[in-house]
Amino acid sequence: MKTIKTWSTPVREEESQAIPCVLCGSQQFRPRLAGDGFSYVACRLCGLVQINPQPLSRKVMSRYREDHGEDYLAYELAHEGPFLRLQELALEDAGFYEWEKSLGKEPPPRALDVGCATGALLAVLQKRGWQVRGVEIGTLQAEYARLKRGLDVRTLPLEENRFPENEFTLVLASHVIEHLNDPASFVRNVYRILSPGGLFLVTTPNIAAFQARLFKNRWRSAIFDHLYLFSVKTLSRLLRSAGFDIERVVTWGGLAEGTAPPPIKRWADRAAKKYGWGDVMLIRAVKSGPPQGPGAPTGYR
Repeated sequence: MKTIKTWSTPVREEESQAIPCVLCGSQQFRPRLAGDGFSYVACRLCGLVQINPQPLSRKVMSRYREDHGEDYLAYELAHEGPFLRLQELALEDAGFYEWEKSLGKEPPPRALDVGCATGALLAVLQKRGWQVRGVEIGTLQAEYARLKRGLDVRTLPLEENRFPENEFTLVLASHVIEHLNDPASFVRNVYRILSPGGLFLVTTPNIAAFQARLFKNRWRSAIFDHLYLFSVKTLSRLLRSAGFDIERVVTWGGLAEGTAPPPIKRWADRAAKKYGWGDVMLIRAVKSGPPQGPGAPTGYR
């Protein structure tokens, strides 16, 4: 059966190091998935699937900048329209538009899109009355968003931007967290910069999906660039450890385009969404209490 992989930077040898599990701190792993450019292990204690040893963070960042920045920009621009439509559908599934209506217009709500690419979604939110900012480590994509759309987009990783506490009403991260060396630090920083009652909408591939179970090593999201593959269980645990409450979980995508005849794909897509077997998941998390667990940040009152 044909499978279609997610776009990835070319496979190459990189300096790496062994790390403890970012979710529970264990150093006990078992083999999980292996293929061209990737070798995933699963933590024996919490089940988090990860590439370990991991490439160094500076090597990961260089993939999207000096090494393959032009290719990445071309890919984003070629698919900008379909990607935006998917993001808007995801917002609808997450109940964003109903929640948005509950917000006052003065002062305008503030949104941060981490991994905003060329800024298409930020431009849509800006038209809806939001004050918007973006983070995009791909320097060419960030430059496009600034020059073509006039957006405030930063090229430093989230943790290095030093945004004030309680700064944003909404933080978006679509297909970002699986690329990060330290997703736990990322989630803690999102919690820090969200205002009380603010939403974090995080979208990522779902390792517990029907497709992942069916295709295993040939699953389209098992690629060189994805350092972590979360399930609803492991990502929810990570979010709760930072202090978030989980308000909603949605999944979608039963079979990838080209892997089955259209009628079967449509049936699989409906079933995956209904029963939570989808290839991609979105978790709506809210900042509504103090962070808990080892390594949680302090200073929240």
